[in-house]
Amino acid sequence: MRPISANILEVIDETPTIKTFRLDTSSWLKGKPGQFLMAWVRGVDEVPMTMSYDDCITVQKVGEATGALFRLKKGDSLGIRGPYGNGWELVGDNILLISGGVGSAPLAPLAERAAAIGVQVTTVAGYRTNEEVHFQERFRKAGKTIIATDDGSYGHKGFVTDLLKDIGLNTFTQIYCCGPEKMMYRVLGIVNESGMSACAQFSLQRYLKCGIGVCGSCCIDPAGLRVCRDGPVFTGDVLVDSEFGQYARDASGRRMKI
Repeated sequence: MRPISANILEVIDETPTIKTFRLDTSSWLKGKPGQFLMAWVRGVDEVPMTMSYDDCITVQKVGEATGALFRLKKGDSLGIRGPYGNGWELVGDNILLISGGVGSAPLAPLAERAAAIGVQVTTVAGYRTNEEVHFQERFRKAGKTIIATDDGSYGHKGFVTDLLKDIGLNTFTQIYCCGPEKMMYRVLGIVNESGMSACAQFSLQRYLKCGIGVCGSCCIDPAGLRVCRDGPVFTGDVLVDSEFGQYARDASGRRMKI
């Protein structure tokens, strides 16, 4: 599938390191929360980006491609392929969302869609500092929301995993988690101890090339599941005995410790 050119209608500065790009794709781009797009920054690279609204991607500046995205302005364009992946599966009527940093991007639309059909939504969202807090109003409108910052500059001081100790995980019909893999790995350990790993969904990030399950660059050990096609969302019981939280691979296929 060749990229389709998408014009940038608006650039929203969410935090000093995160921007949301609204695209003119609403008439043809139809996806579900948790799916991703392949965004082509001309002359730089093509990288996977989560849909944060039906017509938006939310980007954290972390490397060359995202740095190039940050330089784009209203009226500029980029290439889009997708949406790809299996996205979140909405289960039950009382759900818990666990977000870390820009992991809020695929979770905020899930919260909104769930609340719109009467599902009870609780969100625990963690950020490094108060300057990095974003999408909190989206979560609050959807349901009960607890905010934590690593340095205590906003909300509870500490990690989201600290807050899970006081939450009855077994009272929820499904748990959804997205954020840094170290954080998600700790969450997986907690939900697994609670016997809830099969009822927890995690959005996994890996290096992607084709995005459609052909090249195999994003396969995870030991089952060989493709993150782009079989994921990026996996249930916890699938990840418990995998490479998740241990290592990933770079563009050449070499292992990198998480």
